[in-house]
Amino acid sequence: MPRCWRRSSRAGRSATCDLINNSMMSHNKYVQQDALEKLDLDRVKSVKRAKIPEAQITDHAIGAAFYGQCIGYRTDAFGGRKPESWADFWDTKVFKGGRSMVSPDGDLPELEFALLADGVPMDKLYPLDVDRAFKVLTRLRGDIKKYWDSGPLPGVLLSRQEVTMSTVWDGRLADLQKQGVPVERQLNGMRRQFSGYAIAKGAANIDAAYKLMDFSLRAESQAALVKFFPSNPSSPVAYAKLTDEERNASAGAPKYYDKGFDADVEWWLKNESAVTKRWLEWAR
Repeated sequence: MPRCWRRSSRAGRSATCDLINNSMMSHNKYVQQDALEKLDLDRVKSVKRAKIPEAQITDHAIGAAFYGQCIGYRTDAFGGRKPESWADFWDTKVFKGGRSMVSPDGDLPELEFALLADGVPMDKLYPLDVDRAFKVLTRLRGDIKKYWDSGPLPGVLLSRQEVTMSTVWDGRLADLQKQGVPVERQLNGMRRQFSGYAIAKGAANIDAAYKLMDFSLRAESQAALVKFFPSNPSSPVAYAKLTDEERNASAGAPKYYDKGFDADVEWWLKNESAVTKRWLEWAR
């Protein structure tokens, strides 16, 4: 969900907010609509100090955190075994039980997971082989009990034992685990999608927007957020400021990072509409 901040309004300006926190993919769409200011990176000093990855620094937005889409599973469902990969997610003979995957109302279709299950290496995923991905999805279709469209739903389905495995946003199982529900996540092959900050075109309080952006992107600020919210900072420096427990709970921790991949925003911007249309026809 996008978040906007502003301190005050000024007549004659069209922007209804100043600083926007949204997905980097959404920011790319806003750029196409000429809705964002081009950033002056000299006014965001924290970017260099926080060592934010270059891939998350664009002319109009800067990535602050990511969420990882991964496997969630019941730990009591497989006789002590645990799924290690997307191939295991597809293996309903060894890992018995129903599955749940996302619908386009919840997130991007999960073509990458199908390709990983079929043996495509993470560094060879893009451009996605759409035909191959849908063939692999079809192999699992009969075992998919529900397509989820909101973040809490995978946890609900796992809690009710309606499924034994589901795709899930990585931070969504933490509360269930605290309640004693036997669920766990598998981060191998997780898909990372970043969110970040941008300034609205015609922002009335542009100086304040830069100051808040600069503050929010500091490694200290990103680390502090983790203590109150299941966030995965974009700054690698932030993880050194966390306790071992906090760090290991984050999907962005160094021990997990190479297990996942970044969603190719450019590919999805070009292909999301066509893939979604095909997914809707496939899921009927």
